[in-house]
Amino acid sequence: MELKKNAFKAGLKAGQPQLGLWSSLCSPIVLEMLSNVGFDWLLIDAEHSPLEIADLLPLLQASAAGPSMAAVRPPWNDKVLLKRVLDIGAQTVLIPFVENEDEAAAAVSSCRYPPHGIRGVAGATRASGYGRIPDYLHRAQEELCILVQVETGAALSRLPQIAATEGVDGVFIGPSDLSASMGHLGNPAHPDVQAAIKNAAQVIRDAGKAPGILATSVDDAKRYLDWGFGFVACGIDLRLLATGAATLLSNMR
Repeated sequence: MELKKNAFKAGLKAGQPQLGLWSSLCSPIVLEMLSNVGFDWLLIDAEHSPLEIADLLPLLQASAAGPSMAAVRPPWNDKVLLKRVLDIGAQTVLIPFVENEDEAAAAVSSCRYPPHGIRGVAGATRASGYGRIPDYLHRAQEELCILVQVETGAALSRLPQIAATEGVDGVFIGPSDLSASMGHLGNPAHPDVQAAIKNAAQVIRDAGKAPGILATSVDDAKRYLDWGFGFVACGIDLRLLATGAATLLSNMR
């Protein structure tokens, strides 16, 4: 059994924009359906949802039905949570609230086996094909994609150092928390916030890493791509369902 290739990571390295969709509905049926729509990646959000580790497993299994690559955002930059997320088969992780280069380095270390990190070693996990990938322990990090999330003004001030951290593949800018940190709670469209986002993309690219972001409209997503963002979540499944249902009812009335 061979180690699964991470097409999302390969796409980032090749400079190919990766279009994604954010998933907050916590449903294997939804993930299975979305995996075949054609997005490059799907983000399973365990930070702002009721998902626990055991809940993530069926979502990863369902998302494997199609070609989209699944990424998982755990609730915190925690070595125990990351170990468990990786053991159940996540190959891309988006680690929230990274404030400086030390926290970025800690995230990388949590995802790597000794001597390059502190990830705990287990044998028959889903990640290793239940023990059927013979060289998994030595090659796992080749296909792991480590993304760190910058979402405060303090973190932005350390962005060059965070992006330069060895082992970090990409830096994700969180518009909602960033806008709150900048004094514009609930208004990520504020010109000051958008200017900071645009500048952040350039800083991340200058460090040789891929910048990423979440958009909630087609116009936003296209603008972020124009600004050089390498991976963009173009919408949220929960919002798509809510908007679609409200539009249907409005049209009927």
